[in-house]
Amino acid sequence: MTAIYVHFPWCLAKCPYCDFVSYAIGRDELDHVGYADAVVREARARARYVAGRIEPVAITSIFFGGGTPSLWEPRELGRVLALLRELYDVSADAEITVECNPTSLDRARASALRRAGVNRLSIGTQSLRAKELRFLGRLHDPDGARRAIEAALASGVPRVSTDLIFGLPNQSAEDARSQADALAATGVGHLSCYQLTIEPGTQFGERRRRGLLPVADDGVVADAFMAVDEALEARGFHHYEISNYATFGQEARHNLAYWHGDEYIGLGVAAFGFLRALRAGRCGVRYRNAIDPKKYVEATKTVRDDVVGEGDGISISSEMLDAQTLLRERIMLGLRIEGGVDLARASSDLGIDPWTAERIEAIDKLTACGRLTREGDTLRIPRASWLFMDDTAARLF
Repeated sequence: MTAIYVHFPWCLAKCPYCDFVSYAIGRDELDHVGYADAVVREARARARYVAGRIEPVAITSIFFGGGTPSLWEPRELGRVLALLRELYDVSADAEITVECNPTSLDRARASALRRAGVNRLSIGTQSLRAKELRFLGRLHDPDGARRAIEAALASGVPRVSTDLIFGLPNQSAEDARSQADALAATGVGHLSCYQLTIEPGTQFGERRRRGLLPVADDGVVADAFMAVDEALEARGFHHYEISNYATFGQEARHNLAYWHGDEYIGLGVAAFGFLRALRAGRCGVRYRNAIDPKKYVEATKTVRDDVVGEGDGISISSEMLDAQTLLRERIMLGLRIEGGVDLARASSDLGIDPWTAERIEAIDKLTACGRLTREGDTLRIPRASWLFMDDTAARLF
C-alpha cells in the first residue's frame, strides 16, 4: 500500500512556529496553472518509475499539504488529482485530503473541492482564543475558525478534521480541555491535538535562543495532554495516536501509512518521498525535492523517469535506507499509535530478525517499569506513558 503526498508551498503568512517549507505570498501572485503543470510533469515521471516495479502499487491515500493548499484554485488542484487517478492505481475509496486554513476556506471553496474529488478536509484552527491566535501568528480569529468548520461540514465533504495546539504559555490544562471539547462539539470526526514545539530555524526558535520567548511549564503541558484526552474520550473520540483522536472510521489513513512504515510518493516543492528501491529487495530510498519553487518548476521540465533521488533532476538529496534503519523507523513511528508495532510483520517485510539480545533486554526493562507492554510480537506503549514515547523508542534502537 502506498500514499501520495503533494506539497503546496505557499501561505498568506509564515507562522512563527512552522518549520515546514512554505513561503508567504499574496493571493494575486500565485501561479495556479503553472504550479499544477509542474506537479503534473513530476507525477508522470514518478509514475513511469514505479511502473517498472515487480509488484503493482495500490494508492490508498492522496494528501495535499503545505503551506496552504486551500489557496490553490480547486480547478487546478482537481486537475492534478484527476491525473493522479489516471497515472496510478488509486483505490476507489482512497482518502483524498486537503489541508485548509480558515482564511481560505468558505462553503463555496469546500464544495468546489468536493466536486473535484476531495473527501476529507483538515482545517488549521489551532486555537479558539484570540490572544493565542495572535501569539501563534495566525491570520484568522476564533469566529473565522468556527465559520470555516461549519462551511466544511455544510459542503457535503464526507470527512472533516481540525487541529488544536496546546501547551501555550499561560494556558491552563482546563482551558486546553475546554477548547478541545468545543471543537469536538462542532461535529468534526477527527481532531489533531499537538503540543506546541519550538523548532530550530523558526521565528519562535530564534526568539527562544535569545531568551525572548515564554514557554509553558512541563507539568502544566502534561496535565493539558491528559485533560484533552479525557474531554475527547467523553465525546466519543478514540485516542488512536499520541496526537490524534477520531470517531469510528474517521482515522487519518494517510498518517497511518506513515506510522506503519508504508511507502509514499512525494510530489511538489520540498516534498519527501520513500520508495522501496527498484528491484532491490527490502531496501528503500528516501528523496527530497528542490525547496525553491522556481527551481522546482524549471527542473520538472527535464526530470528523468528511470531513477528516483539525486540524479533525477528534481531531488536535492536522497538516502538509501537499509533494513536495520527501516526497522528503527518502524519502531519509532509504530509506537506512536495505540495498536503499537508488530515486530513479526516488520521481520517479514524487512527480512531481518528484530529480536536481538540487546533489544529483548531493553524490552524487558521497559516492560518492568510500565513504559511498554508486549503481547506476543506486538509492542505497545500504555497511554499513561505516551509522554515518554521518544525516550522509550530510542531505548529499543
